[in-house]
Amino acid sequence: MKRKIKGIIDRFEGDIAVVEIDRKTQDFPKSIFPKEAEVGDVVIIEVKVDKKATEKLRREIEELMNEVWED
Repeated sequence: MKRKIKGIIDRFEGDIAVVEIDRKTQDFPKSIFPKEAEVGDVVIIEVKVDKKATEKLRREIEELMNEVWED
């Protein structure tokens, strides 16, 4: 499932983009935005779950835990 969030770039602070979403500010890495993004631009941030990566990470964690708890 995907969810799209609309916000406005409030300002840039170094490598951080401060985006106003629903009257609250949220920090994001500046690198996820196009280079031409400017203060005042309306942006759409898409959030989705990567099921394959999640499953891979779960397997890796399980393997590490099995190694740690081996008798």
